[in-house]
Amino acid sequence: MHEIVELKCPGCGARVQINQKECEYCHSPIIVSSMSDVFSMSLVNLNKYTKTYEETLKENPDNAEVFNSLAMCYLKLGFYDKALKNFDKAIEQNLSNPEAYLYAAVSVLAGRKPFLTPRTEIDKIEQYINAALMLEERGLFRYFQAYIKYDYFKRKFFKTSPTWEECLMQAEADGLSEIDINQLFEIIKQEKPTCF
Repeated sequence: MHEIVELKCPGCGARVQINQKECEYCHSPIIVSSMSDVFSMSLVNLNKYTKTYEETLKENPDNAEVFNSLAMCYLKLGFYDKALKNFDKAIEQNLSNPEAYLYAAVSVLAGRKPFLTPRTEIDKIEQYINAALMLEERGLFRYFQAYIKYDYFKRKFFKTSPTWEECLMQAEADGLSEIDINQLFEIIKQEKPTCF
């Protein structure tokens, strides 16, 4: 039996339930379920959503969807530590959300190039990516893995298996849109390598 969680619509403030896809009054999404949802939001709206989710978690501290939504807002705002903390809480509550693992890995990267990231953090990124891939073989997950393996392992002349080329080929075979690629590099705040 699912718990009914009420919250204010982040867009207009109307009382809504978490299981509603969008507000019946302003048609804003209630729960941010993917990074695509936050890409079109203005800074003002991102802050409204963040505040709403923070207030909701005070009353419902075990809701994986709200933790995940809050983490996505923080990630878009560039608050990587807060994003990672909330992705970890979302994962704790729901182990089967592969996107939470991917974006937790992105949060660990914290806007840096993998080449400049400490090895302990690269290992943590790889753990998150591997967890996401165990749940779902998705092109975007493999693509991010290829980027990490290229920019960290290849550029530092470390051997790794699978190689970045193998990951990239698998990403393309699994299906990958240019929109996903552009959003990924926008959120990690890096330029796409020319060999990609």
